[in-house]
Amino acid sequence: MSGGPLIVQSDKTSLLEVDHIQAADARHDLSVFAELERAPEHVHTYRITKLGLWNARAAGHDSDFVMGVLDKYSKFPVPASIRVDIEQTMARYGRLVIQKGDGGDLQLYSQEPAVLVETTRQRKVNDLLVGRIDEHTWQIADWARGQIKQELLKLGWPAEDLAGYTPGKPHEIDLKEDDWKIRNYQESAVEKFWDGGSGVVVLPCGAGKTIVGAATMAVAKTNTLILVTNTVSARQWKAELLKRTSLTEEEIGEYSGSMKEIAPITIATYQILTTKRKGEYAHLALLNNHDWGLIVYDEVHLLPAPIFKMTADLQARRRLGLTATLVREDGKEGDVFSLIGPKRFDAPWKEIEAQGYIAPAACYEVRIDLPEVEHLEYAIANQEDKYRLAASSPVKIPIIQKLLARHAGEPTLIIGQYIDQLNTVAGALKAKLITGETPVDERERLFAEFREGRNNVLVVSKVANFSIDLPEASVAIQISGSYGSRQEEAQRLGRLLRPKADGRTASFYTLITRDTVDQDFAQNRQRFLAEQGYAYEIVDAVDL
Repeated sequence: MSGGPLIVQSDKTSLLEVDHIQAADARHDLSVFAELERAPEHVHTYRITKLGLWNARAAGHDSDFVMGVLDKYSKFPVPASIRVDIEQTMARYGRLVIQKGDGGDLQLYSQEPAVLVETTRQRKVNDLLVGRIDEHTWQIADWARGQIKQELLKLGWPAEDLAGYTPGKPHEIDLKEDDWKIRNYQESAVEKFWDGGSGVVVLPCGAGKTIVGAATMAVAKTNTLILVTNTVSARQWKAELLKRTSLTEEEIGEYSGSMKEIAPITIATYQILTTKRKGEYAHLALLNNHDWGLIVYDEVHLLPAPIFKMTADLQARRRLGLTATLVREDGKEGDVFSLIGPKRFDAPWKEIEAQGYIAPAACYEVRIDLPEVEHLEYAIANQEDKYRLAASSPVKIPIIQKLLARHAGEPTLIIGQYIDQLNTVAGALKAKLITGETPVDERERLFAEFREGRNNVLVVSKVANFSIDLPEASVAIQISGSYGSRQEEAQRLGRLLRPKADGRTASFYTLITRDTVDQDFAQNRQRFLAEQGYAYEIVDAVDL
């Protein structure tokens, strides 16, 4: 125990010494149940949360596993209070069960009457119940399967949902493994999901989440609704399904702002489902009026809040969430757990990289000094303007040009948040620009040119964060972002992680103006990458 890289504190935080020889192994094991809170250069702070422990429990790990990790890496004995707290927290998962009665009614069951009394006396839970059947069982209102899971989670009693699922309308789907083979971890993800019934599969960008979705569909063999972030993503899903499965063009429909096709496999955008007309969600019938047996939520960490309300009413249908990170900037991880399902499978980035399935990546933070006149403008600016001023400074343009020269000929993405900044950069570099205003057909043409090597530099807004397949991109230069978004950092690095034909390492640069909120927000974004085992090298712009 002594000499390890970890100090476990009684407030359930753990300090990891980054330079220790065992740090990488400890980080790998901690990621199963702990969230990285802060990631400065030398000591990273993890917090062990109830939700993290319950996700670990749902994925098949018990308290002995968690304590084994802490004991293995801890520099000092783990406080006894932590041991007791972890055991008791994890023991709460599944002591309440949602099941179907013999007559098909929905029931809340527990072997422990005291637990049932404690939870059912709470008004928000009791309002969802029809009546008591016996000392172990209450009947749940037919419509309240999702809501009761939300309320029980808030009370600290996460229920295990064993009430089963509607099979949906059958539809034959098979994988076509002619010139490719499903990977072992993808098979494991499908198996773990299917055993659990519903839930989330966490895989890094580039590791083939779409194939996990396709393989799950091939097991389910049912009408399927796939929810995606945007129209470009919808069309990439369709292309992948046509390539990887027995499905034909006629069997796959697109339901988006530009098309309203409904087919046995329908791919819809989050945006269209959250569109309101006269105060009502105009396209909600897509969810309710079709006999889906499976609903796939792509990039589940970006699921808009209104979709949670809709999902609460879809608990009888199997739900598969796909994501690179369970972190949500709005704090709704509990709703993902309750309504989509707990984490069923998680493969760390570095593990898949070691198997050669995603490209290795070197990450750099390039620190730049603001000119004095700009620093003065920044100093007197309103708080809401400070980040825009710091992040979009023109002083970044010569640094971008230096990096492009360093990586001449390599497919490079320049990614930013502010459209005026992107316009300026694209003009200075004489590069093509893609934003949310770029028509879908034009976007697809520019992305195709990039893939085919006819254009090596693209300036892109946050539209390139999501589900864009650019396998040969090997350099990304991040010039501004969505404040401190860890989600976004995961997506942007993910653009580079497809394995390269020549095996080269990807390079991910973040340009930061020193001593500003730009630098503060960068520290938050880096937490996700540090959690996955990527280290940032800090470089001074004058040394490039």
